[in-house]
Amino acid sequence: MLLIAVGVLLLTGGGEALIRGSLAAANRLGISPLLSGLLIVGFGTSAPELVVSIDAALSDRPDIAIGNVVGSNIGNVLLILGICAIISPLAVRPLVLRRDAVTALAASVLFLLLVGGDALVRSDAAIFLLSLAAYLVWAYRTERSGNAPSAGLHIAEGQEVTSLPTSALRIGAAVVFGLALLIAGSQVLLKGAVGIAESLGVSQAVIGLTLVAVGTSLPELSISVIAAFRRHADVAIGNVLGSNIFNLLGILGVSALLQPLPVHARILLFDQWVMLGTSLILLFFLYTGSRLSRFEGSLLLLGYGVYLSLSFTVFGT
Repeated sequence: MLLIAVGVLLLTGGGEALIRGSLAAANRLGISPLLSGLLIVGFGTSAPELVVSIDAALSDRPDIAIGNVVGSNIGNVLLILGICAIISPLAVRPLVLRRDAVTALAASVLFLLLVGGDALVRSDAAIFLLSLAAYLVWAYRTERSGNAPSAGLHIAEGQEVTSLPTSALRIGAAVVFGLALLIAGSQVLLKGAVGIAESLGVSQAVIGLTLVAVGTSLPELSISVIAAFRRHADVAIGNVLGSNIFNLLGILGVSALLQPLPVHARILLFDQWVMLGTSLILLFFLYTGSRLSRFEGSLLLLGYGVYLSLSFTVFGT
């Protein structure tokens, strides 16, 4: 538990430093706020998941590599949006996030299709990465043209992060320090995760889907909670959607490209369907344009509690 706690702290600090340093560098280089918000904040919050899953894949721990991604996507909707809705009821403009919500659902469906063979191989990784590249090109072209209502959202994502370093030396130090913390944190977290799985007699997939997934999702939680306190519901939900897209298409794509990943039976039986269900819930919420109230946020948190309970009991092994 101590190793996991230290690993989470290192990953969170590294993710924050990397995002702030990268945003400051983008501002200094004159990169558009739109691209900064879309790439650096939208996907930068997934840096801990990326480093942990790559480290797990290279360490021949595929259950943690895949479980981390699937568990993070489930937690992003049920846990993070549940907390945000309790802080401030979330009312969004459906058109602003429609493209990203559809893409997140499509990525979940693509995952279900590709793991049908019980493993993610390099050809699957290529499909994931090509899909991510197509999404990025589509998103940037439509938003740069000014026709997409989500353009303002991605600009606002970058504005949620404040206190950026100013000098070139501090910017470089923030990026290097952030990367170093991420690498160190991933190694410490993996040691703790494997140790807990062995001591509790549960599979590594369970730990990857729960403890590791929650720990690596803290940057998304931080950005979304800040946005919720500022009554920026679109930013809070947009951050979750961007993270879920990158988790599936980017992180699994890179991890499976480096090392083919067999998929644990419980993920095929249970977790992938929960992930698909959470994507459908979020898409329904956005398309109806309804308000996610505090009561509904409490239901999301309750649902996450039920998911955790089932993870350690019915599907613990």
